[in-house]
Amino acid sequence: MIDLSQTHLVTSFQDLISTSCQGEMNAICWKRELIGDFSEIVNKVEFTGNMVNLSMEQLLALQLSTQGQLAREILITDFELLKNHGASPILNIIKHYERDDSYPPFPTDVYSYHVDRSPIPSDTFLCTYHGEPSEIIANSQAQQKILIPEIRAELKSLFDGKEEGFDAFLTENFFDLHYQANLNAQHISLGVGHLWKLAIDFPESNALPCVHRAPKEKNGKKRLMMIC
Repeated sequence: MIDLSQTHLVTSFQDLISTSCQGEMNAICWKRELIGDFSEIVNKVEFTGNMVNLSMEQLLALQLSTQGQLAREILITDFELLKNHGASPILNIIKHYERDDSYPPFPTDVYSYHVDRSPIPSDTFLCTYHGEPSEIIANSQAQQKILIPEIRAELKSLFDGKEEGFDAFLTENFFDLHYQANLNAQHISLGVGHLWKLAIDFPESNALPCVHRAPKEKNGKKRLMMIC
């Protein structure tokens, strides 16, 4: 069940960009049922690393079936809609993200619940077309990790400086962006095919930043997603 106090559904791209996040409502969804075979696009692209940024030129060069062509048309349309809105969309095929396990006391990679930050008013747009979708959680069901006493104590033990510089240390290392879900928290899947707008942390924002995370991949299944 979706927490309706956090999310809002719209029926068009125009409604998506014209509806503003406010207060606890920090995730807006253009709910869609897409046609086409997106898995064909994923399987046509060969790469050796853990992720590839698929350009529109590369996408257009793929030899695809009729269903694959339908999927490609949707990707190109979404890309152009976001680009014309002033965003900088990126289309990724992802085997897995890099994990951050080298810096205690907790990882700061995208598998951890976190918020995005910008110095200027902005939003995060994302859509998963194939594979496991991202997840969000209500701010009331999570706690900023730097406020958890034992974690904060460990961070202070890592900090080599004067007390007044501690907050800057937390920000510079992105520790303040990460959250821990409550034990009975409701994890909300963003689903496949839906285009979402998530509120981010910026000065004088009217909405709480949306707490979200990348999913753990299942059975080596690649993800196809657009984000900006």
